[in-house]
Amino acid sequence: MSKTPISKAGWLALKAELDQLIEVERPRVVDEVAFAAAQGDRSENAEYIYGKKRLREIDHRWRYLSKRLESVAVVDTLPDQVDEVRFGATVKLVAGPKAMTATIVGEDEIDPAQGRISLKSPLAKALIGKKKGEIAEVATPRGVVAWTIEDVSY
Repeated sequence: MSKTPISKAGWLALKAELDQLIEVERPRVVDEVAFAAAQGDRSENAEYIYGKKRLREIDHRWRYLSKRLESVAVVDTLPDQVDEVRFGATVKLVAGPKAMTATIVGEDEIDPAQGRISLKSPLAKALIGKKKGEIAEVATPRGVVAWTIEDVSY
């Protein structure tokens, strides 16, 4: 199985979330559950019931993040051809009156509001391997959109 690419910043964000869960969040919730359990009848104790639910959520996220960090590969080097669109590239695009800037990132780093698109997205797939001045055609529900690559940077 090949590893999923991720930027160093993306990896650090996942690792920070995991560390926060392990070192801060879970110990705090464990203390809250222990306090609620000491109050007596657990069957009608909302704090206890909610705390146990929150512990399950934390443990589930902990397992997910641990496995995810094992299945990604940090990409923090520039490609050989810096004028070619690859993982990590920020690309300025124009299609008629529309213009946009997109950065190609891993699945865990997607943020459309910031122009961060997945390597697996149709737009990224159309851009990979192209250079400044070339056209990337992307099929959309409204038809094919031809984006002209104005600039590529890393």
